[in-house]
Amino acid sequence: MLSLQNLEVLFGTVRALDRLSVEVPHGSVGLLGPNGAGKTTLIKVLLGLLAPTSGSAQLAGLDPRRNADKLQLRRIVGYMPESDCLIPGRTGIELVATLGRITGLSNADAMTRAHEMLDYVGLEDQRYRSLDQYSTGMKQRLKLAQALVHDPLFLLLDEPTNGLDPKGRRHMLELIEDLGATHGKNILLCSHLLPDVEKTCDHVVVIQHGRVIESGSIEELTRAEDGELNVEISGDTAAFEAELKAASLVFDSRGGGHYGMSLAGGQADADSVFALAHRSHCDVLSVEPVRSSLEQVFLSVLHEAEGEKD
Repeated sequence: MLSLQNLEVLFGTVRALDRLSVEVPHGSVGLLGPNGAGKTTLIKVLLGLLAPTSGSAQLAGLDPRRNADKLQLRRIVGYMPESDCLIPGRTGIELVATLGRITGLSNADAMTRAHEMLDYVGLEDQRYRSLDQYSTGMKQRLKLAQALVHDPLFLLLDEPTNGLDPKGRRHMLELIEDLGATHGKNILLCSHLLPDVEKTCDHVVVIQHGRVIESGSIEELTRAEDGELNVEISGDTAAFEAELKAASLVFDSRGGGHYGMSLAGGQADADSVFALAHRSHCDVLSVEPVRSSLEQVFLSVLHEAEGEKD
């Protein structure tokens, strides 16, 4: 989906992007990084709104520095900005239809698609209301509708859940997940809320100080630690714990038959746990490998990057 090669953007002496290189696959991708990492600068480069100082960027094989490619990008990319950029005095249907025409749709097609997208994001009852009367949640959904009006192949979503209450945030995440999983959209989701990315994306790129410090699938990055398990049993927990101690297994009792434990010697499976439970006349209800959260991975790579910088 995205190819960046030694991409640099300088603002005077400030290096916003620093020889940034990464290949990003198709699908739903989270763009992560602390404030000032260069995420918004990168999005502006991809949209052709900002020319890089050096290096190259390609989205779907198109170079945003070339005028012909820039026009094509407008047709295949939908952009949901972080800040409001709505036209005052317009109704929801007028705004979305207008932006549909800007992307090249005819008047009739733009109006039809505008109605469809407002229905999709749940604004069907608010389409004729003035934007001045829209709440924050309604504005966020409206921005998603205008990004979708021309049926783009790619979506660039910048902090789509900003300012939303829990119900609105859940609805927005469900829409984003549906766009990727059901409608096959390629999504680049820029967010500082890691649970949002973990719920909606299958790949992440982490940048700091204008450089990529981690990239990969969430499944791989959060893979289970070898030998680390969460176990639930029923029966005589005292007898089970005695067997664990006798086997020199490190464990943590969490009450109610729940345990965290480390298998000895990097064992590849949990057969020993089942054997010990059987010996203590207990039933194993569940065994789950311990996975790192995306937040743990994010904080770890940031810490490593800061250590390398020092």
